[in-house]
Amino acid sequence: MRRRTFLAGAATAMAAGPAVLAAGGPAHAAAPASPAVTFTNPIALQRADPHIHKHTDGYYYFTATVPAYDRIVMRRATTLQGLSTAPETTIWTKHSSGEMGAHIWAPEIHFIDGRWYVYFAAGASNDIWKIRPYVLESGSANPLTGTWTEKGRIALPLDTFSLDATTFVVGGSRYLSWAQNDPAVGSGTNLYLAKLSNPWTISGTPVRISTPTHAWETVGHRVNEGPAVIQRGGKVFMAFSAAATDANYCLGLLTASASADLLNPASWAKSSQPVFRSNDATGQYGPGHNTFTVSEDGKSDVLVYHDRSYKDISGDPLNDPNRRTRYQKLYWNADGTPNFGIPVADGVTPVRFSSYNFPDRFIRHWEYRAKLEPNVTNLADSQFRVVAGLSGSGTVSLESANFPGYYLRHKNYELWVEKNDGSATFRNDATFSRRAGLADSASGVSFESYNFPGRYIRHYENLMYIQPVSTTLDRQDATYYSE
Repeated sequence: MRRRTFLAGAATAMAAGPAVLAAGGPAHAAAPASPAVTFTNPIALQRADPHIHKHTDGYYYFTATVPAYDRIVMRRATTLQGLSTAPETTIWTKHSSGEMGAHIWAPEIHFIDGRWYVYFAAGASNDIWKIRPYVLESGSANPLTGTWTEKGRIALPLDTFSLDATTFVVGGSRYLSWAQNDPAVGSGTNLYLAKLSNPWTISGTPVRISTPTHAWETVGHRVNEGPAVIQRGGKVFMAFSAAATDANYCLGLLTASASADLLNPASWAKSSQPVFRSNDATGQYGPGHNTFTVSEDGKSDVLVYHDRSYKDISGDPLNDPNRRTRYQKLYWNADGTPNFGIPVADGVTPVRFSSYNFPDRFIRHWEYRAKLEPNVTNLADSQFRVVAGLSGSGTVSLESANFPGYYLRHKNYELWVEKNDGSATFRNDATFSRRAGLADSASGVSFESYNFPGRYIRHYENLMYIQPVSTTLDRQDATYYSE
């Protein structure tokens, strides 16, 4: 049985991608292509609708909606976490009268053909709900200190409430997507798409690619807005925000083939359920209006979004200033689709642990028992926050992402995820010394039991235990990669 399990795992590993066969042992991969990235949330208080551009000059550029809705701010840093403390500059202020005089919303920063562009929505001073999309341009190397020119309003065939413009390139063509109300369709906003002839001018006739029809898109308001695109494996994924901007706010997902006619609405398939929504356990509410960026090494995709840390809002949610910008790693399922997981708790973001000798399998909990399994689409079951050890100096504990306050602990040498009961026994059982990987000291990690030195977290028949290690196979079973 043991031998059969390993051979099956080896076949799976080799089918999944490049692997090497250890002499006398199972297949194992090199360090993962997308190693762990962690952040400490929240990143920016009172900053909604965040957008980040990673530029070739080594800087990340960040902009977002401010609560006063009266200006466009920007900051930059060489690291994503560094944006949390980077100084902020106001690059543009609303007009004192007329167009662009109110409701300055959802700025996005893009670099197109050697120049900077900011897309944003604005109302008029005499009609604050006359929201339309506008564009700024700068030819300066540093957009925080450069001069910005108003390119004006993006002219749309339908002159109605419209906002949240974003731009992306597929197959050499540049597109603009945005949210807009069409009275002929009904109340609320739909998602539209058109090609661009230049960064501020659409060409051809826009097409409507999504209308709020599901129950989760119509709570409080009928809303599809905030499109954000990420591409992978020949697919175009467009996340969008839905429902009212309270705890019901959530993300849905549209998917199209990159080779399809994107201007044909039939090319786009919508998720039947939200892909990202409020979570009572982690205390995160109304996650939405996202964007995507990449880690500093370019190996990990990062989800950027806003939410609130409380569910109940007094008055109109638009008057509540406390939407915060947050990050977490975006993972990918085996079928090539993005897995957003859950909005994780404030503080350090969690990681996953893949097996050294079964690289497609992750430590996860199932009915609180710790196991090693592939294709964990319920992502948070396989995510753990590495926090200061509950016992001992220099140790760590592994806290469940979807059950905060629950930790990976051993009981009769078996590993379970259980709630911290405050006892010394629990603290000791849930504490480990992080060691260099016993089978890969350069990139791997192993965890030695705090109160049973010499015993390590290892898998056996796809269940997790703490056991002594002595053989090469033992050391492989007790080595993991952070992803």
